[in-house]
This record gives sequence, C-alpha cells and structure tokens, in this order.
Amino acid sequence: SPSMATRWGICSVGNISHDFSAALRTLAPEDHKIVAVASRDRQHAEEFAKRHKVPRAYGSYQELAEDPDIDVVYIGTIHPQHLSTGKLFMNSKKNVLIEKPLGMNLRQVQELITTAQENNVFLMEAVWARFFPAYAEVRRLLKQGEVGDVQMVRAEFGLPVSHVPRMSENKLGGGGLVDLGVYPLQLAFMVFNGEKPESILASGHCLDTGVDDTAVVVLKFSGNRLAVCTCSISMKLVSDAVIVGTKGTIKLPHHMWCPTELEVNGKTMHFPLPETDLPLNYDHSAGLRYEGEEVRHCLLKGLKESPEMPWAHSVLLTETLDEARRQMGVIYDQDKL
Repeated sequence: SPSMATRWGICSVGNISHDFSAALRTLAPEDHKIVAVASRDRQHAEEFAKRHKVPRAYGSYQELAEDPDIDVVYIGTIHPQHLSTGKLFMNSKKNVLIEKPLGMNLRQVQELITTAQENNVFLMEAVWARFFPAYAEVRRLLKQGEVGDVQMVRAEFGLPVSHVPRMSENKLGGGGLVDLGVYPLQLAFMVFNGEKPESILASGHCLDTGVDDTAVVVLKFSGNRLAVCTCSISMKLVSDAVIVGTKGTIKLPHHMWCPTELEVNGKTMHFPLPETDLPLNYDHSAGLRYEGEEVRHCLLKGLKESPEMPWAHSVLLTETLDEARRQMGVIYDQDKL
C-alpha cells in the first residue's frame, strides 16, 4: 500500500553513497527507509551503518542481494563495477538505481537493460540532475513554448579533480566524459526530447593515463539545431548551461548539474535545497533526494523505467559517450571484449 515506506539497500560506502543516504533522510521517514548497507569490507559497512543509523551492515554485496526486506538498491560503486553489481541485484529480483554512467559502454548498458527485462525489475541510471525542481521547470517552460523553438544548447561542467584516482585512472573508469560530460549531454538530450543527433564531433586532449582530460562535444540535430557540450577534470569551468530559443533564453547560471536557480529571459527563480543532518561531500547533494522520490513514485506506479530518465535516454547517452571517446582515442578494458 502507498503508506508503506520504500525500503532501500545501499551498495558501496563511498562519498556518493554517504551523500545519497543523508539526502534520503531529508524525505519523510514513512516514505523512505534505509534498511541495510553493504561494503566488501564489513568494518566499513558497520561504520557507515552507525553513522547513518542503518539497522543492518553486510560485508559482501551478495548478502545484501539476499536480504528479503529490500525494495530497491542504490549502487554507488566505481564505474567498472556497475555491470556486475547491477546484475547481481537484479538477478536477485531487486529494483536498482545505478549511479551514472550506467555502464562503461553500450554493450554493458544493453546487458543491464536486458537483465532488468528478464527479471521484471525497475532500473534507472541515477542522472540526479533531471529530478531537480529547476529541471522540472525547464521541461515545463519548453513544453509551454516559453522560449519558442530551441535552436542551441550550450552546457559545460568542469572541476579540477584529476588528482582523484577514480577520475584519472583508466582501470577505474576515469575520464571527464563518463563522469562529468554525462551532465551537459543529458541536458541536450532532454531538451531535444531524446532525438538522436545527426552528427557527433569530439575534440580535446587526454591525460597520459589514457583517459580524456578536457573534451568539447558538438552535437548536430535535425533542423540545424546544435548542442555544444564541454567537460574537464582539470579546470574549474563556470559549469553553466544556456538554452537558446527563437523567443528567448533559459539559463542555469552555474551548477548546471544540480541547479538551485534558473534565469528565464533575465528573470531569476530560486529552488533552495533542504538542510541535511550530516555534512556532505559534494555540491548541492541534498538534491539526491529528488531521484529517491522519483524511484518511489515509479515503484508505486509499477513502472520499470522512469519517464524522465528512460532506458532509451541512457542508451543515447552511452552511444554518444562511446563515439566521443572513440574520436578521442579513449579505450577502456571493457571495450576490448
């Protein structure tokens, strides 16, 4: 019944899982409950459970998969583990919310979608940006024709994070495109309604680890509509986004990946975030609550994918990342199979 709380399991106890758990606690406890947490190191799981007041801590992902009291598992593992952990939980008939990028390449994403279909479970890529109130307002404004016909999307996201191993090491699934480039690209695909671009042009440069450092991706859509998406793991960019239409402009002035304000034809709107009970690792990550709410709404409706971040958009995003990486010469072990 709708009065039952959505029971969450948390897989992996890194920074993002910490923030997600703290963000979930800003929602009504009768709606969301974290039941269990798993790490491959039991002590780490126990420390996390204590900090987040989670009743059960497991020293393996398998134990979490076998827990019968869980509706959905949030997967915050490093990128190369998304496929194996995603399959583990879905094959145990668990719904899953998997951090972006959903997979390392298109083959992995298709395998995850197939696994969801075979097990009749919910699967969503955790593109948290899409569930922010500011993004919902962007969709509403576009639908209403507030800025006319969109002709151009320009979006960027850059942070000086190349010193972080999971951002810069090839074996850990590093690189700007799959970690940060996802956000400008998903905005373009949201604005252009999941349309496949006619062409993709990627330019930039790589680190000597063989992952992309800075990339500019130009997407051309039908009707001469363009998207220019920039990402970098070595520079702090403005990280804003602009949607230009025949009748005006929508701006996400900064934090385009987790916006708390919007400028529509020069008029600013504010969307403040709630306070959390623990300090957070990432900017604005109390906003991870919104994807948690989306998962609950989808589960209550019996949906297997989210209408706002459907599997088709994850496929499109991954195809684009794969092609951009191909043009830049970024190859992961998962591409060699």
